[in-house]
Amino acid sequence: MDSATDTTTAQRLSQSLMQFHKAFMQFHRASLGQHLAGCKMSEIGVLSLISKNAKSGVRTMKVSEISKMMHVTSPSITQVLKGLEVNGLIERHVDPTDRRTVGIALTEQGEGVAKRAHEAFSAAFNGLVDYLGEDKSEQFAALLHSAFRYFNENTPNMPPSFWNGDE
Repeated sequence: MDSATDTTTAQRLSQSLMQFHKAFMQFHRASLGQHLAGCKMSEIGVLSLISKNAKSGVRTMKVSEISKMMHVTSPSITQVLKGLEVNGLIERHVDPTDRRTVGIALTEQGEGVAKRAHEAFSAAFNGLVDYLGEDKSEQFAALLHSAFRYFNENTPNMPPSFWNGDE
C-alpha cells in the first residue's frame, strides 16, 4: 500500500470517527437533553457513576473518588457537582465521624435522571444493534476495542484504566 492510499484511509477513518462523535453528541442534546433535566454529558456521567456505585451498596461518594474515576481534576468535578446540587439532583452529606469528609449522594430526582439516562443509552445502542445487525455490531465493538487498545498503547501519560473501563 502506498502512502497516498494510507493517507486517504487514515483521513476516511478520522472523518468517520469525527462524524460518529458529532452524531453521538447531537443525539445526546436532542434525545437525552430534553428528557434528562437538560443535563450536560459530564453531568450525566457523574449521575451515572454515583448511581452505579449506589447499586453496589456505596450510597455516597467523595469528590476525590468521583474525579479519580472520571479522570478529571477535583475542581472540575466540583463545578459539575455545584450545578447538579443547584438543580436538586445531588445532595452533600457530612460524615458524622469525620466532619471534614463530605459524601455526594443522588436525590430521588437525581436517581430518576440517572435511570432515564441509562434507559435512553440502552435504547439507543439496542437500536444501533438492530440497525447494524448482531454480526456487524460485534465486529464494530471489536474494532472499537482494537482502536482503543492502539490509542492506549500509543498515548503517553494515560492511565490504562481510562481505556479499559476499570474505574
